[in-house]
Amino acid sequence: MEIDGETFSFCSETCRDAMENSDRVFTEYHGHRRFKSGVAAIDRSLPQGVPRNAFVILGGQAGTRDAALQSELVWRTLQREEPAVFVTFQNPPMAIVEHFITLGWNVLPYLESGQLRILDCFTERLGNPRRMVDRLCEWNQHLDRAADAATMTVSDPSDTGELENKLDGLLEEGSMVDTGAVVIDSLTEFGSLVQPIQAYDLVKDVRAVVCKGRFVPIFAGATYGTGEDEPFPHDLDYLVDGVIDMELNGSIVEDTLLKRIRVRKMRGVLTVPEWRAFEYTSHTGMVPFDPEAEIEKAREDRNADGEPSPSEGSEEPDVPDGEQSPGDSESAAEGVSSGTAESAEAPGEATGQPEDRSTGGDRSEEDRLGDPSDE
Repeated sequence: MEIDGETFSFCSETCRDAMENSDRVFTEYHGHRRFKSGVAAIDRSLPQGVPRNAFVILGGQAGTRDAALQSELVWRTLQREEPAVFVTFQNPPMAIVEHFITLGWNVLPYLESGQLRILDCFTERLGNPRRMVDRLCEWNQHLDRAADAATMTVSDPSDTGELENKLDGLLEEGSMVDTGAVVIDSLTEFGSLVQPIQAYDLVKDVRAVVCKGRFVPIFAGATYGTGEDEPFPHDLDYLVDGVIDMELNGSIVEDTLLKRIRVRKMRGVLTVPEWRAFEYTSHTGMVPFDPEAEIEKAREDRNADGEPSPSEGSEEPDVPDGEQSPGDSESAAEGVSSGTAESAEAPGEATGQPEDRSTGGDRSEEDRLGDPSDE
């Protein structure tokens, strides 16, 4: 086909026909569009980026700061000047805003502009939502008012039809096609509200409509229990596009639980599925580090300061006040023996007997103990 003096070749008749009715040419294969999440540990494991049409499970043990990871994914999306939707099943909207601020990320301007929207699937589950609002402290009342205009409430979160419709409405309001991200705080909590078949169907439907249809990625939290056979949503590995694991590990540093993260699966891109230790700091977010390298660095710093390493065994063990260490006992014994030898009247006799200070002279063992027959 020739257009404006330029000749175009097409791989198929479908593409040629589409070009006839379009004012532009697709210059890249859109199925491989990717983006950088902005979270350090995730981006290191995904050097090619995250596919825009991915549904990703964020699975973690309790205590791994999974809520902080969800907040950072939203914050990084906002920093890219893209819209974001936060779906909450576990907390009211003002608590979501408070968590962002605790991490050092002020989302109030984004709520006001509509760049950040909240789908509230929690508040209407309370017996008396108005009562909760009336009893908020002044600060939380301010946050509740700030979030109100950007919040859409689901009256019955167990109604998957209403949930899907209102999520689609927020995406439409934000013109979210091939831009932005959706974060769901807990599929585990959602699974407790509905029958298993409803939970599976919602994930399949939302993945098809939002991720595959709109090219908007979804990051959904899921908390691991203690059982080996985990129910929904941990049996969705076959369906979802990505799985990010978070764990507490106590085998690397003695008596310490280290938080670790890995990208176990991500369709369509190169994945480096190795564990990375991390911690969270305000304003910075997730900070990955190598615990073994940190231990070695601390050892080198001690050596540079002239402090012996605990592994060298050169330090005396700590003993309570009033007690002697083994080394002190040996020194004291040597001092007694030396003092006795010097004070003896007969230097040639090594009796090792202490001087009787009550009489000022030496006495034999029998003299000191007395004659048994005298008793």
